[in-house]
Amino acid sequence: MSENDNPGEFDEAVNPELLEDETETEWVGEDEWGDEEEEDVALVEEELPNFVDNGDGTISDTYSKLMWKKEDSYKEYNYGITWFEAHDYCEMLNEKKFAGYDDWRLPSGEEAKSLFSFTQSNYDKDEAETHISDLFEPGGGHNTWTYEEKPDYQQYAQKFSYVTGNDMWEHKDNEYSHCRVTRDVVQDEWEPEWRKDTKTFER
Repeated sequence: MSENDNPGEFDEAVNPELLEDETETEWVGEDEWGDEEEEDVALVEEELPNFVDNGDGTISDTYSKLMWKKEDSYKEYNYGITWFEAHDYCEMLNEKKFAGYDDWRLPSGEEAKSLFSFTQSNYDKDEAETHISDLFEPGGGHNTWTYEEKPDYQQYAQKFSYVTGNDMWEHKDNEYSHCRVTRDVVQDEWEPEWRKDTKTFER
């Protein structure tokens, strides 16, 4: 009879703790799972707009290359405006070259939507929560007109809500609406001053 055939000797040679360890399941790569989840979160955060307060009443979104007025039309007038008055508001800003620019305009539907994110919080004139960056002036309107008109129904224009994140077709004469104005940022304006100076020595 061999030593392994002796039950007594077998019991003494086996460590019970080793048997317990052997019953545990070891998952391949389980130590790396936490890192993968953190990477996913970081990826989502990188897709959010990157807002920069320019210190002149404007805010730039370096992701979409748009510049926004920090205050909306309600902060300017303290009342709602129609779609036509929203265009007049843009013209007024352009005539006085607000922040040094004369190309302010209403946003498109997608541009208006680019400001919205449930991860961001601000509040409107009624202290209701709006989902835009807190870099924007609080206490404004909760929506914005866009320049988009409804096909075959020219009396309606698109409006976007910063409370719900939904867009809707609103009659252009609606007086309970507001607007946020934007402009396109020319890429050259993001170059450092020293690089602009070197362009004066063109051959």
